[in-house]
Amino acid sequence: MSKELIQSFITYFGGESKGIRAFVSPGRVNLIGEHTDYNGGFVFPAALTMATTVLARPRSDRQINLIATDLKQMVYAYLDELYKYKTLKWGNYQLGVADELQKAGYILCGCDLLYDDKVPLGSGLSSSAAIELATALALVSLGDASQGVKREIDLVEMAKISQAAEHNYIGVKCGIMDQFASAMGKKGMAIFLDCRDLTWEMVPIKMSGYKLIITNTNKKRSLGESKYDERRSECERGLVCLNKVFPKARYLREISVDDFYKYKNLIEDEIVRKRVEHIVTENERVIKSVNALKRNDLKTFGKLMNASHDSLRDLYEVTGIELDTLVMEARNIDGVLGSRMTGAGFGGCTVSLVEEDMADEFIQRVGEVYKQRIGYSASFYISETGNGSREIIL
Repeated sequence: MSKELIQSFITYFGGESKGIRAFVSPGRVNLIGEHTDYNGGFVFPAALTMATTVLARPRSDRQINLIATDLKQMVYAYLDELYKYKTLKWGNYQLGVADELQKAGYILCGCDLLYDDKVPLGSGLSSSAAIELATALALVSLGDASQGVKREIDLVEMAKISQAAEHNYIGVKCGIMDQFASAMGKKGMAIFLDCRDLTWEMVPIKMSGYKLIITNTNKKRSLGESKYDERRSECERGLVCLNKVFPKARYLREISVDDFYKYKNLIEDEIVRKRVEHIVTENERVIKSVNALKRNDLKTFGKLMNASHDSLRDLYEVTGIELDTLVMEARNIDGVLGSRMTGAGFGGCTVSLVEEDMADEFIQRVGEVYKQRIGYSASFYISETGNGSREIIL
């Protein structure tokens, strides 16, 4: 842990380094399976090495003080008045987690928290989930210690609580994928996750001769301000139509591709029909992608990545000129097997499967075209998979 970060904590909160604890939770990249999670479907994310670090120290009162290394403005809150802070521009995600933890019966104590965020905000790499999980781990760990309780924290439960915080405190009806990947990720692995029942399988990622390159549009977007909830509502309307034939189906993932094409005319609204078509075909692409990677068939996986983006562009309509420019230019480069948007869309990032020897040329060429066409620069990260939420022993 950086001595500079510890010194920053002491500068803001006083005292000594004794008693400071550190918690880390990563961002994630979703390899394929977009907008399927809130439809009870399949996703295939991997945790990244980019992460949020929280330094935490307990207090003797019921006050929570929060600050970030890049914001410099302290937020003061009280555990018994958490309903007051929902409209904060920064700090509401952390305090929403605290609120859900208390509702779930966890005993929390006051604390000072310093955040160092290395997941680009608004990038579609789940910076919010990283903040939520690091916060949950810190608050529960400090609360347990204040009572003399020793237990292994259930990270799946922390993911569910963090998702509930977004639903109930922030007002975004997100799926579970981001929080689950941030909590449970493993280095060298991607998570084949069934969002209906949270069963999962760790799948080794072997990219011999290839790299995953993440490209950030640097177009900021907020799920709360986007069409995210509208898309979710459209999917729910589509399911209601298909329930006439499949009354027991609780999620769109329970509708097969063949059944959708057989009964799609039950969905009279053309836009809703397009949304449903994306979901049912995307679920099938996830399964095919997992099988392809298990047999090291990167070419097939790349084709599925391309098909996923095209579906998100044409059927789900969540891409936009920034993401489409990055993807189309990536596909023009030799040695690129596949490229697609990752995350909710409306900005954020793409992920591309690029021949290792072409990585520098990829970054140069895609970057030049993007800046010329869009007017500002994209950012590039050569991705490595990392571990999920954990405490770092100082």
